[in-house]
Amino acid sequence: MYNPLIRPRRLRTNETIRRMVRETVLTPDDFIYPLFVTHGKGVKKEIGSMPGNFQQSIDNIVKDCEEAQGLGIPAVILFGIPEHKDEVGSEAYDEHGIVQNAIKAIKDRTPEIIVITDVCLCEYTSHGHCGVIKNGTVQNDPTLELLAKEAVSHARAGADMVAPSDMMDGRVGAIREALDEENFTGIPIMSYAAKYASGFYGPFREAAESTPQFGDRRSYQMDPPNTREAMREVALDIDEGADIVMVKPALSYLDIIYRVKQEFDLPVAAYNVSGEFSMVKAAAKLGWIEGDRVMLEILTSMKRAGADMILTYHAKEAAKLLNK
Repeated sequence: MYNPLIRPRRLRTNETIRRMVRETVLTPDDFIYPLFVTHGKGVKKEIGSMPGNFQQSIDNIVKDCEEAQGLGIPAVILFGIPEHKDEVGSEAYDEHGIVQNAIKAIKDRTPEIIVITDVCLCEYTSHGHCGVIKNGTVQNDPTLELLAKEAVSHARAGADMVAPSDMMDGRVGAIREALDEENFTGIPIMSYAAKYASGFYGPFREAAESTPQFGDRRSYQMDPPNTREAMREVALDIDEGADIVMVKPALSYLDIIYRVKQEFDLPVAAYNVSGEFSMVKAAAKLGWIEGDRVMLEILTSMKRAGADMILTYHAKEAAKLLNK
């Protein structure tokens, strides 16, 4: 009989030993919780394709933030659903817009929680694209001015961090310059640096009511097969003043998260997007997988790949399990 000289199983004998040698530890501190804020009062409308997630009015958003904080989740990111949309997404940078009012309410009740705001126009435009449209195409440079106005309006309302997700060239530099000119030099930018034109965004478009009315977003979001392009996009955003860089989506782009973490000395965020979330929920509902176990396995894989923080719709349920 052969007797192995090396026996790695010795360190897998029981849960206590496994905990002692565990290389990657997931905690609620790793999570950023996305929230969808809409007009009205007492509104809590479940998103059909994203069970357990809601379009909520500000009063309920504040309660959700209080619960998240109680679970040890350090930050939320806000997406706004306006009452009225127009060609240039004017509510995005309205000082009394839905996100701006939500920021004030959250910071009044839970000042310690970090409020991050998504900076983009797609939720606010009648056409559903992330920028100004002319002759059927998204115009890069005219869009930068509006994105900068949006970021400044969020900072004025009390946001702790802004997160441009539009993928216009030069938007980080334009936002950094605008924030600095308004004396918001202390507001960090978390850039959606490597944001791919992914098929995993479908449920989010229902949640944010932001489906493009024509065409798609492939002319400004990244082509999924590309890696070197992602490295270039991240480097450009860092040069323009990004403080945190994000890879979106996460699960199919763990290699990109790993490379970004290895090549750049900056915190890395990963967005566990709506389609990734909904697939787990659907498979668990059908009894094909153990939902909680797979959820934690996926989130751990993102941290193991190099993510310092994870934007995830699983945030509250994952935090509850981890806190046990």
